Amino acid sequence: MAPPAAHGGGATPEMTQRVFHFGKGRSDGNKTMKELLGGKGANLAEMARIGLSVPPGFTVSTEACQQYQQQQQAGGAAGGAMPPGLWDEVLAALRCVERDMGAALGDPARPLLLSVRSGAAVSMPGMMDTVLNLGLNDDVVDGLAGRSSRRFAYDSYRRFLDMFGNVVLGIPHSLFEEKLEAMKVSKGLQNDTELDVKDLEELVAQYKNVYIAAKGEKFPSDPKKQLLLAILAVFDSWDSARAKKYRSINQITGLKGTAVNVQCMVFGNMGNTSGTGVLFTRNPSTGEKKLYGEFLINAQGEDVVAGIRTPQELDAMKECMPEPYAELVKNCEILETHYKEMMDIEFTVQENRLWMLQCRTGKRTGKGAIKIAVDMVNEGLIDPRSAIKMVEPRHLNQLLHPQFEDPSSYQDKVIGTGLPASPGAAVGQIVFTAADAETWHSQGISVILVRTETSPEDVGGMHAAAGILTARGGMTSHAAVVARGWGKCCVAGCSSIHVNDAEKVVVVGDRVLCEGDWLSLNGSTGEVILGKLPLTPPSLSADLEIFMSWVDEVKQLKVMVNADTPADALIGRKNGAQGIGLCRTEHMFFSSDERIKAMRQMIMADTTEKRQEALELLLPYQRLDFEGMFRAMDGLPVTIRLLDPPLHEFLPEGNIEDIVHKLSFHTTSTQEEILARIEKLSEVNPMLGFRGCRLGISYPELTAMQARAIFEAAIAMNEQGFQVFPEVMVPLVGTPQELGQQVSVIRQVADTVFARAETTISYKIGSMIEVPRAALIADEIAELAEFFSFGTNDLTQMTFGYSRDDVSKFLPTYLSEGILQHDPFEVFDQKGVGELVKIATERGRRARPDLEVGVCGEHGGEASSVAFFAKAGLDYVSCSPFRVPIARLAAAQAALG
Repeated sequence: MAPPAAHGGGATPEMTQRVFHFGKGRSDGNKTMKELLGGKGANLAEMARIGLSVPPGFTVSTEACQQYQQQQQAGGAAGGAMPPGLWDEVLAALRCVERDMGAALGDPARPLLLSVRSGAAVSMPGMMDTVLNLGLNDDVVDGLAGRSSRRFAYDSYRRFLDMFGNVVLGIPHSLFEEKLEAMKVSKGLQNDTELDVKDLEELVAQYKNVYIAAKGEKFPSDPKKQLLLAILAVFDSWDSARAKKYRSINQITGLKGTAVNVQCMVFGNMGNTSGTGVLFTRNPSTGEKKLYGEFLINAQGEDVVAGIRTPQELDAMKECMPEPYAELVKNCEILETHYKEMMDIEFTVQENRLWMLQCRTGKRTGKGAIKIAVDMVNEGLIDPRSAIKMVEPRHLNQLLHPQFEDPSSYQDKVIGTGLPASPGAAVGQIVFTAADAETWHSQGISVILVRTETSPEDVGGMHAAAGILTARGGMTSHAAVVARGWGKCCVAGCSSIHVNDAEKVVVVGDRVLCEGDWLSLNGSTGEVILGKLPLTPPSLSADLEIFMSWVDEVKQLKVMVNADTPADALIGRKNGAQGIGLCRTEHMFFSSDERIKAMRQMIMADTTEKRQEALELLLPYQRLDFEGMFRAMDGLPVTIRLLDPPLHEFLPEGNIEDIVHKLSFHTTSTQEEILARIEKLSEVNPMLGFRGCRLGISYPELTAMQARAIFEAAIAMNEQGFQVFPEVMVPLVGTPQELGQQVSVIRQVADTVFARAETTISYKIGSMIEVPRAALIADEIAELAEFFSFGTNDLTQMTFGYSRDDVSKFLPTYLSEGILQHDPFEVFDQKGVGELVKIATERGRRARPDLEVGVCGEHGGEASSVAFFAKAGLDYVSCSPFRVPIARLAAAQAALG
């Protein structure tokens, strides 16, 4: 019978199916139903549908979870109650499983035990809750012992008491762990598997007392009540702090909740003919076509993924269980062919019979993703368009991360070796808690998170850390899987280190390392290196070149680079940029003392004549810079933005006395004149003040100098045989009159330069659209502008009314409270700022049909933002050099839809 008042009453008003059965040749679902059944439930249904050995079970849908969450928020139902009618549907599905298995939940003569697992539409490894061996009580354990062995039965019972108490009732796992460790110490044992039957029976009794001490009530022995509470616990875990943090970090939004997968248990802990394992059908780090995984004899699945015991490599299974291994290999081939993907698989062998517990698309590193995609095309499994969809933009980001300069040079500094769980290099200062990792990272400090083993609660610190080092766990442990998904360097299972969290030290041999000490990790070799090693940019593979050639064949949006130096321009071009979408001229003035000195002379000038003298000093520097940019981008357009920032940014830092003192060495002005000039330049809100085109309008000689440098450099490079396509961009325009004044100055200078050189160069003049008013009157501005470039950083700032410099004071609260889903300076705001982009594009092209429109803010390198810009009909995006490949891939994926 159901527990009293547990299911909230009768049927739902609209009786749609919320519970879906699978098993023994039948399935209510399939792999396309991830939104409803979650990824795990949809794939279980699919595996059952295609005839693999899947333990029977049922999935409670994400819609049921959503109804439960809405019910909890409304507060209209009793705490912990299921949505109306759902419990009856669960019981009906349970009866189907019982018929399939010839067993019954709670029946000692025919015991049926269940696993209860979460499963959202998007994989969130370790973030939500699982309960195994559900259905045990004092009567059932004796029945189970009669059908197997008493040791196995009580080992399963103590595991269930621990997991159910922790997951469902919130009893700290450490309270159970203390009992287990004390038992092993008293017996002089090292491993759980060495405990005998009497030890386990005593441990079960002790675990029951933990319930009474922690909760003031006995362990719930009714199996159906256990099932009810476990399902609700999985629903509740959707809103756990760690799950919300994971969704925030990975920008997972729009999901209804988690599904709940209830499945009959199969046992890997029934002796040496049983075991459990996790594998990938290809190596997730390198992409090599070879089964990659781990296996534990006489164990349950949580022992592998939680890193409680260090497992054996999968090849060991070939020797001790040849027949299940052969079937497993065949199943892997079936699943790869069926899904056309590299798969992540969990399995159990019970007394030499293989059971497939789970499959999903495997998370992989950037290097692995590219190789797998290219190999699968070469194998004829997929076509290039499908390969493009398989690789995520973040995978390319991983490939652009640095490596160690010379791995052979640090061998004498290697103090330990663990498992190479996630490749790449990481250098940072040691911290021991996730909270410290987040705090130090927020202060700009690179950290290495050192843990005995990570848990889902550590997810925030893991994301903040440059690298992760654990003493326990394997290649499929929580630390390894999460780090690999993020492309974050991780060394796992380094058994030679001993972590003391209380004293914040880690002991490695005879060395004691403290919080703040420098450590380097090589995630490709598993080496742990003492000290701070230099890093170098990575080299790109031939597979990546092949893959990116497919990308460029498909994408329709051009990808440009934001570059302020020839070196940046060359990196962008190497990474596939089709020109420079933004060259910020102000950055050029900081590259030498002579330049900044001349710039400060210009700022301090109080007459046009003095200002012109300073600009004559700056002219050759600017001309030389532009020559370098045109040379680097031979044959491609170069968009140069005229001076944009407030003039105070070029002044020295420090208090007013220091500033005046320093400027007196850089200018001929007296200290009194300097002080008066600084006071005149001071502004209440500089980012909305005297900057952008306002500078050029107030000081037309400044615009004239920059225009002259651009056109003289263009002619010089053209005479040397380079193809130059200069585009001059006027910033911060809000009225057509502002743009008109600047266009007039630029064209006059161009005419003068061309006349003097007795030649001409084709060029364009355009406007940055970063003031909301400019977007709204884009048709008027387009009569003068030959191109638009959205400065989405400033456009976002002005549309939201958020200062980029001060947003950190409130943005974390906005994100945690759900007021904003993303940082709008990282992920483009499509609904608000995006509407301005669409309006400006449509109105601008109405006035000038051939108007070129692009984006030059950093949103141009963020995948979801690029997809929006492509859909909005823009011609190009421009981003920093190392994000160019990401933007190219995002543009191709947008074209494929």
